[in-house]
Amino acid sequence: MTSPLYQLTNPFNVMINPIYSPAPNRYDSGMNYRRCGRSGILLPAISLGLWHNFGDVNTLANAQAIAHYAFDHGITHFDLANNYGPSYGSAEETFGQLMKKSFLPYRDELFISTKAGYDMWPGLYGNWGSRKYLMSSLDQSLKRMNLEYVDIFYSHRFDPLTPMEETLQALVDIVRQGKALYAGISNWPREAADFAYRYLEERDVHCLLYQGRYSLFSREVEREGILQQAHERGTGFIAFSPLAQGLLTDRYLNGIPQDSRIARGGHLKKESLTDEVLQRIRALNQIAAARGQSLAEMALNWLLKDRLVTSVLVGASSVAQLEDNLKALQGPSFASEELEAIETACQ
Repeated sequence: MTSPLYQLTNPFNVMINPIYSPAPNRYDSGMNYRRCGRSGILLPAISLGLWHNFGDVNTLANAQAIAHYAFDHGITHFDLANNYGPSYGSAEETFGQLMKKSFLPYRDELFISTKAGYDMWPGLYGNWGSRKYLMSSLDQSLKRMNLEYVDIFYSHRFDPLTPMEETLQALVDIVRQGKALYAGISNWPREAADFAYRYLEERDVHCLLYQGRYSLFSREVEREGILQQAHERGTGFIAFSPLAQGLLTDRYLNGIPQDSRIARGGHLKKESLTDEVLQRIRALNQIAAARGQSLAEMALNWLLKDRLVTSVLVGASSVAQLEDNLKALQGPSFASEELEAIETACQ
C-alpha cells in the first residue's frame, strides 16, 4: 500500500528509483554458455567489458541501463581492471555503485573479474607485476567495487623484470586468502604462459582463463599458438577487443563520426584508419550484408565459431549497441566460401 506521505510528496504516483528486479527469463533469453577450460565454470558466450563507457566521464544512468540489460539477457560475466575508466579506478567505482543499487542480491549469479599490471598510481609500486602491487591493487579494487572477493583476478600483463615466481605466487596467495576464487593471466607471451600454467597447477591453483586480444584484425593468439596452448592446459580463453575497438563495425564506413572513439582521441587513433584498413572494412561489410548481418555481428560470430574461445568481451556505449552485439548469438554458421572470402578481405 502506498503511504499517505508518498502520495503527498509524489502526487503523480511516479516511481522514483525503483528497486531493480532482473528479468525472470534471463537464462532463457538466447544466451549460450561455454565450459571454461577444465573447470566447473560456465561463461556466457558474450560477456560485458567495462573498459570504456563506465568511467566517471560517463553517466551512471547509462552504465546502469547497459548493465541491467546485460544481466536481463543472460550476461553473468562483468570484466574490469584497476585502471579502467577514465579516470583510473572509476569503472570499478561505477560498478561498486551498481552493486549497491542493483546487483547485491544477485552476487552469487555473477562472475566478476578485475586485473592489475598496468600503470595505476605514481611511484615505484603502482605498475607491473610485483607482489606488493598486485596485492595492494586488489585490496583497493575490492573497496571500490563493494565486494568481499572477485571471481577471478588476473595478472594483466607479463613483467619482464619481476621474477615470474613472485607474480604467480601472489596470485596463488590471493586465491588462498579468498580474495579471488580463481586466477588468470592476460597478455602473457607463450613461453611465459607455459611457465605460469605449470607453476599454478603445481600449487593446486589451476589457471582458469587466459585473456588475449583476438579479432579478425588481430590474430596473434592464433599465430603464436596461445589459443591452442590454453586449450591443451585446460584453461579457457576469453577475447578482448573483438571488434578492434570499433573498426569492425559500420561506424567508419563513410569517414570518422564526431562521436566516435577516434574523434574523441581515445586509444583508437586516426592513423589506424588507413585507406588499406578502410578497404578491408568495406569488403568485410559486404560479406556480412550478404549473410544478413551487420559487420559487428559477423565479427563476433566469426570468433564464436571456434570452440577454443570461451567468451568474447564486448564494450557498449548504449543499450542499443549491446542489443545489436547479442544478435551474433543467432547468426548463421559459416559456409567454407564465406570463410575464404573473409580471409581474402583481411589480407
